[in-house]
Amino acid sequence: MTLQELFDRSCTLYADCPAISFVNGTPITYAEMKREVDKTAVLLGRMGICKGDRVAILSGNMPNWCIAFFAIIGRGAVVVPILPDFHPHEVQNILQHSGSKAIFISQKLKENVGNYLQSETLTHTIDIENFLPFSGELTDEPVALQELPPETETASIIYTSGTTGRSKGVMLSHRNITLNAQMCLEFHNVDKDDVFLSILPLSHAYENTVAFILPIMQGASIYYVDKPPTASVLVPALAKVRPTLMLSVPLVIEKIYRSQVQAKFTASRLLKFFYEKVAPFRKAVHYLAGIKLRKTFGGRLEFFGIGGAKLDPTVERFLQEAHFPYAIGYGLTETSPVLAGSSPSTVCFQGIGKVMDGVQVVIDNPDQRTGVGEVIAKGETVMQGYYREPELTRSVFTADGWFRTGDLGLFDKRKRLFLKGRLKTMILGASGENIYPEDIESIINNFRGVLESLVLEKKGKLVAMVCLNMEELNRQIDILVEELKIYVNQRVNRFSQIHSVILVPTPFEKTPTMKIKRYLYS
Repeated sequence: MTLQELFDRSCTLYADCPAISFVNGTPITYAEMKREVDKTAVLLGRMGICKGDRVAILSGNMPNWCIAFFAIIGRGAVVVPILPDFHPHEVQNILQHSGSKAIFISQKLKENVGNYLQSETLTHTIDIENFLPFSGELTDEPVALQELPPETETASIIYTSGTTGRSKGVMLSHRNITLNAQMCLEFHNVDKDDVFLSILPLSHAYENTVAFILPIMQGASIYYVDKPPTASVLVPALAKVRPTLMLSVPLVIEKIYRSQVQAKFTASRLLKFFYEKVAPFRKAVHYLAGIKLRKTFGGRLEFFGIGGAKLDPTVERFLQEAHFPYAIGYGLTETSPVLAGSSPSTVCFQGIGKVMDGVQVVIDNPDQRTGVGEVIAKGETVMQGYYREPELTRSVFTADGWFRTGDLGLFDKRKRLFLKGRLKTMILGASGENIYPEDIESIINNFRGVLESLVLEKKGKLVAMVCLNMEELNRQIDILVEELKIYVNQRVNRFSQIHSVILVPTPFEKTPTMKIKRYLYS
């Protein structure tokens, strides 16, 4: 299907079902959503938006974001979702590079566009809160219906903000997106009785396909928080919405674990001993904590999808022993995005799971000893290419059409995918050993007082950059740093030992999916 066909079908099948809402708002039905989308598409028509034009959306998550998305699709135009966390300079570069003709923008993000609002290319600006134009001429002529594009044409250009620093416009077709949403049902069925709570940016492919297009396709309802999802915002939202499905990045659940579970059971030396050394005690504690955690999430959560980065093994062990319904997914914006994953009943510890039916994933040039190589993929959910970047597009495909993910991984005997890290971040040891900094960082991050870390190679030595939670520490920092070094080096192989620790005063700068921007620190 095209996205327009998907939307029209749902608005017919689920006309009276609740579709979208703020957590503290009144849901609008699919029929009401359809009316709002059609009105907004007429507005775009009066602005001269035609088939193939690019129209940007720059806003936090809200019901009107969804309406704007389908209104753009309804004109046969191409959606350019922009992450609200992007720097103003980056926003303006995206608008210029994409050649966006109009933009839906929230009041508080108008300054991120700056003088570009007077650009000859960007002719119309629309307030997304009320769909009133800020700028641009409107015609009074009747708006002609557009011939809608086939499913093979571009529906969206999503500009990525990765760990390497360069934004690229990923072109996804209607078929890329709708097919990937359909394929995700393999991991968990979704129907009109399901309720999603959305906390990740809609302008990110992960949330857009799996927690927006998929629930719309199945007639489910979606609720949005109107503030950043801090604990004080999230807890009452969970109690009110009582979601059945959610998507998250590891950082969210890792913060919950460290503040609500780990901190309580390592506060005293005796408790810490039992918690860390006596497995039956730890498992009992985790089971009881899981009961409380599931109640906090509203008591009817069936699927908590985690993606975007590797989940810390200590946190994953807690989730398993707590019987929390988490599942792991893996993919990239370039693959629409999901390539492989699991359901809560099939999740494998520190692994991704099986490759989705309908795509092919293999390990390119695997190491004969370890089986680790680059993960490459092929299928109808792989992108059309990078917008206006033919050379860059060619560079990420093999001669026979496989997309190079840049991730290192391997398959086990049960054909489950496991990731080892990024090809660009892997460090080659002095004797040719492959060192994966992410594995060392997960050990460092479990040391008391550590907020986050980054392991780099400097002059042939491994150096750990560490951000500490200074408010919790009451010991001499230099003693703690030396203890950290010993703690890590006792738990890694000889060639992965860290040589020194550098303390950083503030948390590392991150991408919207909360991965550290490594290129800023290398």
